[in-house]
Amino acid sequence: MTIRADEEATDFAECNRFDGGVSWIAHPDETMQRASHVLEIDGEAWVIDPVDAAGIDDLFAEFGDVAGVVVLLDRHKRDAAEIANRHNVPVYLPRIFEGVTEEIDAPVARFTDELSDTGLEAHAVVDNRFWREVVLYDRENGTLVVPESLGTVDYFVAGDERLGVHPMRRLVPPQDALGGFSPDRILVGHGSGITTDAPGALEEALENSRRGTPRLVAGMFRQFAPL
Repeated sequence: MTIRADEEATDFAECNRFDGGVSWIAHPDETMQRASHVLEIDGEAWVIDPVDAAGIDDLFAEFGDVAGVVVLLDRHKRDAAEIANRHNVPVYLPRIFEGVTEEIDAPVARFTDELSDTGLEAHAVVDNRFWREVVLYDRENGTLVVPESLGTVDYFVAGDERLGVHPMRRLVPPQDALGGFSPDRILVGHGSGITTDAPGALEEALENSRRGTPRLVAGMFRQFAPL
């Protein structure tokens, strides 16, 4: 099912709930399965790559007052400005982002290696004129947030893969950028995250990326080809 990006969600589906955070999918029936996240840091809620939905503020409140809204992919502006303005907080952008501030109708704050003073590590995964992406890693509780390079929806995974590399990156997977992590869970920007044997899923996704590409392409053709 295709949902217009500007269509307001009247419901949302929770996923990946754990001690310190939760993810949600605002349009559970859409093909892209855009996932958003809230992490609790020192009693405050940090909202990541959000798609707005009716009642979502009640979900945030379970983790404290909203301290900031974070965008981790230059094209994931989504509803960050609307939520930030509603909670009177800035939208936090990585310093490597260019041309994004002008598209955010809200106060903006920048970060580099750490998200504000949260202790969340920020690592650039892609930094070129077409794609700028940063991941967040909470070393204390093992949460890795990858907004785009990894996903779990059908068009990311091939065969029996639990986690897949983005179709545009499968031939040159982000081994150097992501291979050094050993997370307890991986939250992604499209689909439910990985909460069991996350290190194994990450290793398999990166190692099998190239050889799984033909199966992925064939599956995408079957899924999206006109009947």
